[in-house]
Amino acid sequence: MLYLANPCGPQVVAAMRDGLLGLIDQPNQNKVTQVVAAHEAGAAWCADNGCFSDRWDEGKWWAFLTDNAHRADSCLFAVAPDVVGDAAATLEKSAPWLPQIRALGYPVAFVAQDGQESLPVPWDEFDALFIGGSTDWKLGPHAREIAAEAKRRGKWVHMGRVNSERRFRYAAAIGCDSADGTYLTFGPDVNLPKLLSWARLNDQAAMFEGWSA
Repeated sequence: MLYLANPCGPQVVAAMRDGLLGLIDQPNQNKVTQVVAAHEAGAAWCADNGCFSDRWDEGKWWAFLTDNAHRADSCLFAVAPDVVGDAAATLEKSAPWLPQIRALGYPVAFVAQDGQESLPVPWDEFDALFIGGSTDWKLGPHAREIAAEAKRRGKWVHMGRVNSERRFRYAAAIGCDSADGTYLTFGPDVNLPKLLSWARLNDQAAMFEGWSA
């Protein structure tokens, strides 16, 4: 499972260059020089929407996607607008944008939120499922079920706000292909080796399970 991180230091950017990490970019990114370095290094990346911020601006977000459309071929997914913890509001907010994001050349991600289990999922209109929502919902049965269905349909699955080894392993266990978090933002020199060890241990476990099956 690939971890998408903020480019908070040269060692992190080097790990992105080597394919050990991916980059999460978004409209309000404040590490511009390091973001450019990560892109130039060929890092796999995702275009987050920045809706978690009180400063979210639709025009700024769309300009960000438009300006980076030449990088769409290395983008894992671009996240459609969402409303944290509210599936109905997210459906309403994201619906007009799903085809427009695709038209720019990006694979588009739809964010699943609390209550999605009671609402239709626009499966044909997106390429990646982003598991958002409250912590209880994200770690509960409904998120697991929608992740499993996404995998059955051949979708990429991503989980947001993964900031511990336990959460990382959980995301991998339910079939996530990637995850993101702010774990490296605080103490990257100390936390980068820890994070890379999570991924190595997870990959080793997966190889062992495949061999023993």
